[in-house]
Amino acid sequence: MGTARWLALGGLLALAAPLEGRLVREQEAGFGECDRFFYAGRPPTGLATGAHAKVCQRSEGAERFATLYSTRDRIPVYSALRGGRPAAEGAAPRWLLEPQIDDPDSHLEEVMDEADAVASVSDLGSKQALSTDYLDSGYQRGQLYPFSLSSDPRMATFTLTNAVPMTPTFRERWYMNLNSLMERALSPQCGSREDLYIIAGAVPSDRKVKGRVAIPEFVWLAACCAVPGGGWAMGFVKHTRDGDVIEDVMVKELEKLLPFNPQLFQNNCGETEQDTEKMKKILEMVNQVQDEERMAPSEEGSSPLSGARSEELALPPAEAPMDGSGFWGKLLGFIASPLIKLFQLMFYLAVGILKNVVYFLWYVTKQVIRGTKSCLYHLGSATISYFVAIGEELASIPWKVLRVTAKVIRAILRILCCLTKAICRILGVPVRVLVDVATFPVYTVGAIPTVCKDIAVGLGGTLSLLFDTAFGTMGGLFQVVFSVCKSIGYKVTFDNSGEL
Repeated sequence: MGTARWLALGGLLALAAPLEGRLVREQEAGFGECDRFFYAGRPPTGLATGAHAKVCQRSEGAERFATLYSTRDRIPVYSALRGGRPAAEGAAPRWLLEPQIDDPDSHLEEVMDEADAVASVSDLGSKQALSTDYLDSGYQRGQLYPFSLSSDPRMATFTLTNAVPMTPTFRERWYMNLNSLMERALSPQCGSREDLYIIAGAVPSDRKVKGRVAIPEFVWLAACCAVPGGGWAMGFVKHTRDGDVIEDVMVKELEKLLPFNPQLFQNNCGETEQDTEKMKKILEMVNQVQDEERMAPSEEGSSPLSGARSEELALPPAEAPMDGSGFWGKLLGFIASPLIKLFQLMFYLAVGILKNVVYFLWYVTKQVIRGTKSCLYHLGSATISYFVAIGEELASIPWKVLRVTAKVIRAILRILCCLTKAICRILGVPVRVLVDVATFPVYTVGAIPTVCKDIAVGLGGTLSLLFDTAFGTMGGLFQVVFSVCKSIGYKVTFDNSGEL
């Protein structure tokens, strides 16, 4: 038995710890103990129907992730976990199934190999996909999120309840996207892994593998970082068409693309407290991942590395039949196997180095182009601003000239007015004197008649007063005399009447 066989056997022995996949009953709220894989402990609303089964996946005595499985399409609707990293590529895969999905009354509470379940599970494959469904179909078992149940890095333990049909090229690109996003964009901006909630799902199409397993129209990923005061939420969509690049969308936009318009995270992962700066940094890294994916050529069937890796991830390694080829055959095989492995390793390293060099050159070129564009943009903006400022100054020159001219004319007029006033004041005194002297004879000659008239009026008044005085005096004398005479006559008259 070769070295690779011993390693595979050692990996299988390392998985002797119990693997449990508890089927959550319909009467149980949520996913039971697996509710902790959802933000605020609440699974997405609006996706679960009667044709769905809830699985709380356990391994090595602990919960690993939760899956909502469609028994009608035989693919998962979504799987949820917290901060898990994708399984390392190249690890020997082991595929297990959940017996209680096909037989709810089964006493088997552990996920198990398909070969072992054939004899112990009734109606096996009636509600879930089997490994035989993928044989000779052109599709491989692709994980929504390649999260291994095993802590042993040499053995990746996957469940068929978390797998959907994927072409080799699409699966390789999907895994590459997940690794790049987790390592470069999502995990660095979320601090602790336990604060990062991941939900990966698939939307089925009308096409099916062998009439049983639905082929997804697109797969999606939603991430929620629950760091207080610095959280964020992002969504990603990747269509299964060849050549399509993973797209970044907001979680609300992703919910509109899914059936029944569900709510993936409560309150949209604390929307009011999300950190926009972290989201900008995530989008910058996502743009780099998208650019790298656009530059990566299609490797389906063209790269020995891709073909070998796809074959390795698709099915568990089969035991080669042992033949009695003799001592020399075994010796030759023992000597040749390390050399072949060495050449394969060198080839893989050369391809990896070449790819990394190409990615690095493309990254440098893109940064140079981006820097050049930024410099040109700033230079153009400065030039335009300079010419606009010059144009504004030139356009304002006539108006400023008119204003200055008006102010100069106004100052000259004020000076002339002041000079005129000063001259008038200086010449005011002699002119008045001359006018008075010149008009004196006129006033004097004009005043003679008035004076004569006044003298005549005075003389007339004097004569009139004299005549009035004379006549008054004489009148008074006559009045006295008359009064005396009258008195005397009255007395005589009175005396005479007494005598009678």
